[in-house]
Amino acid sequence: MTANRVKVGIVGLGRWAKVLARAARQSQALEIVSGFSRTEDKRTAFQQEFGIAGVPDLAQMLANPAIKGVILTVPNEQHLPIAREVAKAGKHVYTEKPIAHTLEEGLEIEALEKTYGVTVTVGHSARLMAGIRMIRDAADAGELGRVAFMEANFSNERALELTPKAWRWYKDRAPGGPLSQLAIHQFDVLHYLGGEIVEASSMASKLSPVGAEVDDQSMTLLRFADGKIGYVGACWTSPGIFAVRVFGSKGLMHYEIDFGTWDTPDKLHHTSTLYIQRGKDGYGKREEIKVPESDMFRAELDMFAESCRNGRANELSARSGNIAIAVVYAALRSIEQKGQAVRIADVIADAHRKIAERGRHVA
Repeated sequence: MTANRVKVGIVGLGRWAKVLARAARQSQALEIVSGFSRTEDKRTAFQQEFGIAGVPDLAQMLANPAIKGVILTVPNEQHLPIAREVAKAGKHVYTEKPIAHTLEEGLEIEALEKTYGVTVTVGHSARLMAGIRMIRDAADAGELGRVAFMEANFSNERALELTPKAWRWYKDRAPGGPLSQLAIHQFDVLHYLGGEIVEASSMASKLSPVGAEVDDQSMTLLRFADGKIGYVGACWTSPGIFAVRVFGSKGLMHYEIDFGTWDTPDKLHHTSTLYIQRGKDGYGKREEIKVPESDMFRAELDMFAESCRNGRANELSARSGNIAIAVVYAALRSIEQKGQAVRIADVIADAHRKIAERGRHVA
């Protein structure tokens, strides 16, 4: 380990904080040195497991001049108020996806960058998977020809396990169910692979027998600025899957991971699938491509560390995070409008208007 790793704090010490703390152990760029939770038992348990000292209040963490940034792994509705406190203290912000509970709050988090001279990193880590990067490299090199169509799916069995005690049960906390909780990952991935998304149309259904408020099936069509189209499916009543397929005039590429290894991304390469199918070749002539070892969580933390060092936004920016959540809200509006296409720019403009009406300003 290098002696000059960027020192950061972490707020919210639940399951995902543990995932990121394990990733940070492997980082040469970043070190988590302080943890805060309102619950003393969580602080104690976290310190015992990871050797990361707990602090009794956020102010103590923010007063530490050695800490350059703070990781937020708190519920979505807490992202904005805590990010604001972190930014006011001159610390850089890392927040798990989605960037915020609503698009308006996401835009306010983005505005913290200019107001306080800090950066915001959003944990849309899926685009950092080695297989996704290899598809982008192949497309950029012209190996696939003109890319015209993309499809992605992220599904799991979550809706079959919901109870009224779970926050995902409720429409106001998990709008669209898998649309806001799973599909948002793929919206960011397709944004990375395909460029600007200009509109979305969507449909949803509720088929889980448990009776939760949220929809549990979602399918969203996307139109990109250059004319390509794509779709993202998200089902909450099936075995877990994460798959992306990109179609071009010269070839198509397919990438799929074993969803069971999501929390241990350094092991993804052992069971993931990546292949290219060229020209008029059939499925039988597809070329299997070896996926190298990678760790999307360590990679995003390293990006955050670099932003803490140089004060510049990285590709996991607040702007990109807000595009992903804007697509979610466009899809939700489309569902209300029986599948009518909704422009992403209109959704963002409406969010800015709502903020202005509340007497707030977002640059």
